[in-house]
Amino acid sequence: MSRAYGHRGLANSGPRAADRYDRAMISKRPHRVAVLALPAVIPLELGIAAEIFGRDPHYRLTVCAEGRSASLPGSGLTVNTPAGLEELKPAETVIIPGYEDVDATVSTAVLDAIRAAHARGARLVSICTAAFALAAAGVLDDRPATTHWRCTAELQDRYPKIDVLPNCLFVDDGDILTSAGVTTGIDLSLHLIRRDFGSAAANTRARGLVAPPQRQGGQAQFIERLMPDASGDQLGPLRDWMLENLALPLDLGTLATRAHMSRRTLSRRFREETGVSPMAWLADARIDRAREILETTTEPVENIGRLTGLGAPVSVRAAFHRRIGISPKEYRAVWRGSSATATVRHSPPDHEAAVPPSVSRTNPRRGTASTPRPFVGLDAGAGLAGEAMTQSRSWGTTFDR
Repeated sequence: MSRAYGHRGLANSGPRAADRYDRAMISKRPHRVAVLALPAVIPLELGIAAEIFGRDPHYRLTVCAEGRSASLPGSGLTVNTPAGLEELKPAETVIIPGYEDVDATVSTAVLDAIRAAHARGARLVSICTAAFALAAAGVLDDRPATTHWRCTAELQDRYPKIDVLPNCLFVDDGDILTSAGVTTGIDLSLHLIRRDFGSAAANTRARGLVAPPQRQGGQAQFIERLMPDASGDQLGPLRDWMLENLALPLDLGTLATRAHMSRRTLSRRFREETGVSPMAWLADARIDRAREILETTTEPVENIGRLTGLGAPVSVRAAFHRRIGISPKEYRAVWRGSSATATVRHSPPDHEAAVPPSVSRTNPRRGTASTPRPFVGLDAGAGLAGEAMTQSRSWGTTFDR
């Protein structure tokens, strides 16, 4: 559902506030950043914010927490911070890393500190599930936002006033920015540096992190499967049959005949069980099968449409760009890796141990290692009514009035 985001009453609030922040960056004084660690803070996300902004001379970083300590999930460890919530008062940017349990209650003191920082004109940034803290503080109402793909539906259900964009790596709404899960905190942090000090500064920081300055796609590529879970099983046999016959030219009439229902009845009951129409479910099932083939086989991309029912290669590419955000070839390169990415030394398999090598013993065999699966996916594809939305397929979505 799209919403129009009108002008806000506070001069320090909203996307137009980006101009004020950008002008402020002209100052030679380091920009003051406070990283707020909540209970059960995710260590990697806390480390991302501390590493990127703590080592950049453009910023002055302080890590803080309520009571000057925050627990780490699953380890029994606690992070002791040099400052408490009072450090949010002079901060120009407040970054909140994600935390483990989105059902946990955020303390009144933390929520009040977030609201006060926002009212004062500080820029608020959430990584991953920290969007729930911003939502609980009420600062995301009538705004676009995102979070980890596993939690986007829950965020929307709990806070219906938020326009949750599930397929974005991050959303820049001026003075409030939200990112998807975990490593997208890197993407959003580099975007902040780019916005504050320009592309050269962001690219320099990205090289130091050995990270791409901009990534293609968004979250959809990382979702395990696009097909929605079914809440009922009356049409389960039909869905199983569809999965077994994806390559066939299926249409609504064929499916209705198979289910012994009229088209209208099938569409209604299918939507009741899955939340989508039969043909939309079928399209996602075909893309999921195509993703599996691309990830696990060397089948030529040109054959994917025939094997999955997606049609001609041009139709497959269009479906991937529309639903995943990148082309099939780009998808395979990301998820299967390439020989140019990493090289490791390894020993011959056990069954080859007794076979004399045909090369020098000082020249061991070499093999390639797959690249780690980065957190990427589809950008939001729909425009928002009443505003111009500027999108980058590479890294995120920004909203300009």
